[in-house]
Amino acid sequence: MRGEGAVRSVLAGVGGYLPPAVVTNDDLAARLDTSDAWIVERTGIRERRIAAEGVLASDLGAEAARAALADAGLGPEAVDGIVLATSTPDQTYPATAVRIQAKLGIRRGFAFDVAAVCTGFIYALAVADAMIRTGHGSTVLVVGAEVNSRILDWTDRATCVLFGDGAGAVVLRAGEAGPGGSGPGLLSTHLHADGSYADLLYVDGGPGVSGTSGHVRMNGREVFRHAVAKLSAVVDEALAANGLDHAAVDWLVPHQANLRIIEAVAKKLRLPMERVVVTVDRHANTSGASIPLALAEAKADGRLKPGQLVLMEAIGGGLTWGAALLRL
Repeated sequence: MRGEGAVRSVLAGVGGYLPPAVVTNDDLAARLDTSDAWIVERTGIRERRIAAEGVLASDLGAEAARAALADAGLGPEAVDGIVLATSTPDQTYPATAVRIQAKLGIRRGFAFDVAAVCTGFIYALAVADAMIRTGHGSTVLVVGAEVNSRILDWTDRATCVLFGDGAGAVVLRAGEAGPGGSGPGLLSTHLHADGSYADLLYVDGGPGVSGTSGHVRMNGREVFRHAVAKLSAVVDEALAANGLDHAAVDWLVPHQANLRIIEAVAKKLRLPMERVVVTVDRHANTSGASIPLALAEAKADGRLKPGQLVLMEAIGGGLTWGAALLRL
């Protein structure tokens, strides 16, 4: 559906929200066998935000959604549906998306969660795009919201230094492609998964395992290796599907997991770091929220402009990975 007149999902608004409490590397070093230098050298992370006790993913997600709607110049009544990417839901059920729906005062349309960990936003974007293209709604909120601090083992320096809390959201609206598929909108999404690598990054709890609690466990070396290879391949796949080369990309907006991974993918794409949106130093890994948070920052400071081509990519537990190409 890339031809003239085809339905296309257009980015109408972007918003983000971070909890106010900042935890620096020095704060962590005061209670762990680590240091600011050790963390920065291996990850690029300098600080992260942590949600206060009692603050849930739906609280963060609702704030980000309000900001995205304001950026789009729309009210909640315009929303036909909400697709939420989260791996830290408020509870097992109902879906956290319906909590966000209620907090926005919306009482119609659809609302559901997508669980693909750090690739969640790309998956949610693909689902929302498909629903718009098939007529299930003309205005869809895609939200990524995480309270990773609730599933961290704060004695494990290999994982607890990596993650933070936050939420980001975008508003997608139905539009039409121009001649030859030109004009703004989501050009394509590309999703992958391979469950044979599930034990590389997981939470050791949940219903049927050890109750509803658990902590993040990770084989960092193997995750890094797969991340660089799979992300490089999927961004090439996205560009090839649209008949584009690396030079066409104005901005790479990657999942913010590790600066070394981001730099390695940018190098393979032959993209200078000046054309890569980086927030991992201040946000750490916010899982499904990281890409929309980065988009919100780049939109707010004026880096993102109409007509530019934005390439988004992510990899997460599963393993899941994917990419999306967006024309602003």
